[in-house]
Amino acid sequence: MFSGLIANRGTVVTNEPLLGGGTTLVLRCEGVGTERPEVKDSIAINGVCLTVTRVRGDDLSFDVVPETLERSTLGALRAGDRTNVEYSLRVGDRMGGHFVYGHVDATAAVLSRSTQGQGERIRIERPAPIAPMIAEKAFVAVDGVSLTVASADDGWFEIALIPETLARTTLGDRPPGARVNIEIDPLARYVYAAIPR
Repeated sequence: MFSGLIANRGTVVTNEPLLGGGTTLVLRCEGVGTERPEVKDSIAINGVCLTVTRVRGDDLSFDVVPETLERSTLGALRAGDRTNVEYSLRVGDRMGGHFVYGHVDATAAVLSRSTQGQGERIRIERPAPIAPMIAEKAFVAVDGVSLTVASADDGWFEIALIPETLARTTLGDRPPGARVNIEIDPLARYVYAAIPR
């Protein structure tokens, strides 16, 4: 489980397709020295919970299965691309974001960006299958970043980013047309699933 507060970044070393599907993703990650990840640990990469399969210095390897590639943007990563890296929560950690599972619900396109005060407002596509669970002032994780939905309407929602988020995460680098990973608030998922249809 994660908080959606991104303290570290990673850089893609390789993302090699495997015969039969899937990829092996290798990232050079910040925070390895202090977090000391081991094989079998869960780490969120751009909001996707992955399991470490090898640790070599600051390089971490992950097996990315076809299901994950279909539901996320990880298959499009290339050498040199930067990623958000969040090590899993420990008991007693400060919880400043919201509970993020790393189970991406959909990918969506960035529609527009505009300056707002000292930050930015970003409009993102609101995919129909998850649209009812993205509501104004609710939580959403975008590329693993815990955010509040600033506004929502037919086909889109907006997030307001402070300078710290723009500088610390990859969201400052996502131009219109780029795709991002979306994870709805787990509470919204459970409430929506409980409503009879």
